[in-house]
Amino acid sequence: MNRSYLEKKAAQHLKTLCHQIPNRRLGAAGNRQATTWFAKTMTTFGFEVETPAFDCLDWEDHGAHLLTSSGETLEIFNSPYTRPCRVTAPLVAASTVNALSQANVENSILLLHGDLTAEQLMPKKFPFYNPQHHQDIYQLLESKAPQAILTATGRNPELAGGMYPFPMIEDGDFDLPSAYLKDVDGERLLSFVGQPLHLTIESTRIPAVGHNVIARKPMVSGPRLLFCAHIDAKDNTPGALDNGTGVVALLLLAELLQDYSGKFPIELLALNGEDHYSAQGHKHYLATQSEKINEIFLAVNTDVAGYTGALSAYSLYGCAEPIAEAIHAAMSAYPSIKEGPQWYQSDHSVFIQQGRPAVAITSENFMELSTNITHTAKDDLNLVDYARLADIVLALYAMIERLNGLS
Repeated sequence: MNRSYLEKKAAQHLKTLCHQIPNRRLGAAGNRQATTWFAKTMTTFGFEVETPAFDCLDWEDHGAHLLTSSGETLEIFNSPYTRPCRVTAPLVAASTVNALSQANVENSILLLHGDLTAEQLMPKKFPFYNPQHHQDIYQLLESKAPQAILTATGRNPELAGGMYPFPMIEDGDFDLPSAYLKDVDGERLLSFVGQPLHLTIESTRIPAVGHNVIARKPMVSGPRLLFCAHIDAKDNTPGALDNGTGVVALLLLAELLQDYSGKFPIELLALNGEDHYSAQGHKHYLATQSEKINEIFLAVNTDVAGYTGALSAYSLYGCAEPIAEAIHAAMSAYPSIKEGPQWYQSDHSVFIQQGRPAVAITSENFMELSTNITHTAKDDLNLVDYARLADIVLALYAMIERLNGLS
């Protein structure tokens, strides 16, 4: 199976996933269509497939409107998963945690701005990374109980990708209505502090079901090689790099492994919900696979890989010397792949936290892509280099062969 064939198949798969299947946000119909398509394709390559279901929250955005006392309207956006509201109340503002702690915001609309909105808050119940100062802000907001919250934000690529403005609050477990607006519009809004604003948030929370997809060959216990990618995407984005290329890499690898008979069982895992506030698919996988987590010999995650304008980059986490040497040897055979710095903003962190050795594959300009492309409508097929994606898959296949050859 040569590189040109893999490039052609990659283009076909990615067109299906990103253009023919609608919105892949967790809970949406398109997400379920994507997992069904992925599972069926895996079975054609001789893998045994499970599609465990889990409950999750979907959400529909019906728009938001803000009217000042002077009759001016400012562009605002509903915070994902917010509850709806119709509020007329005076505006109160806070730019620091200290100012928020001292403010009287009951029966008011609260504007958060400045230092207080520098980064997106991790969801209240997010299990993998949850700074205390984020939790302190949530507790303050809930104890102060404003009628609604407006957050004026700039950019926060580490947590929110390339969105501008970004939603400071994205949490279906937080029940105060909230919307967000650009930082510059927040500065304009400060002149209306103490005056009544008219805020309408229209949205609907919808109980839904999602699925992980677990494909294995052969179905035996023991140390295994796990390859994963998240199959969901941010709401209304094509998600080509984030993370269509990772999913397609799994499909291409499965095709290469049709006749696999190595000593390590292979698990190809499409995790569902990396871009969802709850990480529900990840929590479900860990809960249901807890007795088998220690059997993972190596976990390999691919995310935001195959970008047309940069080399691919791999990084290692907790790999013993023989394993690391096998990985370096497989990767170094491909000039389009280089070793890069460690990073933790994806699914390999789930396995690192469980004490398993891991490899992460991305693009060498991951932070630039996170700042300008991911989580936006710009994340489309024109950004993908199918030759680089084919090289990643061939390198992964070579890595499997080398690891199987270890004594």
